[in-house]
Amino acid sequence: MTEATLGVGIGADQLDTTDMVLNIGPQHPSTHGVLRLRLVLDGERIRSAEPIVGYMHRGAEKLFEVRDYRQILVLANRHDWLSAFSNELGVVLAVERMLGMEVPERAVWARTLLAELNRVLNHLMFLVSYPLELGAITPIFHAFRDREEIQEVMEEISGGRMHFMFNRVGGLKEDLPAGWLGRVRQAVAGVRARLPVLHDLVRGNEIFRARTEGVGVLDPGTVRAYGVSGPIARASGVDFDLRRDEPYLAYGELTDVLRVVTREEGDCLARFSCLLDQVDVSLDLADACLDRLADLPPGPVNLRLPKVLKAPEGHTYAWTENPLGLNGYYLVSRGEKTPWRLKLRSASFNNVQVLSRLLPGCLVADMVAILGSMFFVVGDIDK
Repeated sequence: MTEATLGVGIGADQLDTTDMVLNIGPQHPSTHGVLRLRLVLDGERIRSAEPIVGYMHRGAEKLFEVRDYRQILVLANRHDWLSAFSNELGVVLAVERMLGMEVPERAVWARTLLAELNRVLNHLMFLVSYPLELGAITPIFHAFRDREEIQEVMEEISGGRMHFMFNRVGGLKEDLPAGWLGRVRQAVAGVRARLPVLHDLVRGNEIFRARTEGVGVLDPGTVRAYGVSGPIARASGVDFDLRRDEPYLAYGELTDVLRVVTREEGDCLARFSCLLDQVDVSLDLADACLDRLADLPPGPVNLRLPKVLKAPEGHTYAWTENPLGLNGYYLVSRGEKTPWRLKLRSASFNNVQVLSRLLPGCLVADMVAILGSMFFVVGDIDK
C-alpha cells in the first residue's frame, strides 16, 4: 500500500474542507410555512444565515390602494392569520383617526376584550407548536382544547373561526349576543384553570429546558437595532408594550391589571416563558373587560356612516400591540374612497430578520429550537 493510501504524508492543504451551503425550506416543517433559510456551515456550526422571504407575497399593500376602507378589512385580517381581529383593528383605528371619529364606549370595551381573546388564541398556538418541533406531542392536545373554548365564543359573536371580520370603521359589526358575556367568562375561567398543566408539562420538563436554556441568546442592543418587538423583545429585557406606554382602546383604564411580562435572559426558554405568562395577563384583562361591559348600560356599538366613506386629505400612523409585536399602518389619503397609500409594518418581518445575527455561531442541532422561538407567521412576513 502506498503512503497516500495509508493517509501518511498528506499535506494540511489537502485536508482543508469547504463550507457547506444548506437550504432549510422553503418547504420544511420547522419554518411554519414557506420561509427559506440559507445557511453556511462549518461542520456542525453555522457560519452565516440569510432569511429569504417573499414566497407568499400577495402584494397586500397595492391591493389596499384599489379597495375602499370597508373592503380593506377583508385583506388586512389575513396576513397574520392567527391575529385576524388585531389586524383589522389597526386599519379601523387609522381611518377613525383620520375622520376624527369618537367610537361608542361599549364598542371600545368590546374591542379590547376581543383583542385579548385573540391574543390568547395566538399564544396558545405557538405554545404548543414549539414543543412539538422539539419532539413533545402531548402539550398540543391540552392547548387545542383550550383554544377551542375561546374559538367557540369568537365564532359565536363573529361567525368566523379564523377571519372574524367583526370590526367596522366606527365600531363593531353588531352588538354582543344575549348571554355571550357569561359564556366568555366561563371559557376564560376554564382556560385559566388548566394553564398550570402547560406550565408543568413544558416549562417544567427537563428535556425541554436542556434544549432551550442558554440557547439563541438575543441581546437588547440587537433587539433595538432590528426593530424586534413583542414577547421576543421583552424576553431580552426590552420593557416596551404599547398597551401601557401609548394606550389605545380601553388600555389606559386597565393599568392596574395590565402587567408587562419581561425576562432578562434573552434565550429560547425566556421567549417561551414570556409568551406563556402573557396568556395569564390577557385572561386577567379579559375578565376586567367583562366586568366593565356588564356594568355599561345598553347602547350603540357603531356609528352611522355615509354610503361612500371618504377619508379627508392627509396622513396618519396607527400602531397596535399585536400578539407577535408592533403592527403599524401608515395611511395617506387624498380625499378619495380608497387610500392613496397604506403601508403595513408587520411584527414578523422584523422579528425574522434578526436570525441573520442570531444563528451564526450556533449549532445546526439548535437551529430548530431558535427558529421556533421567534414566533412568526410567514404571511405576516411577506404580506
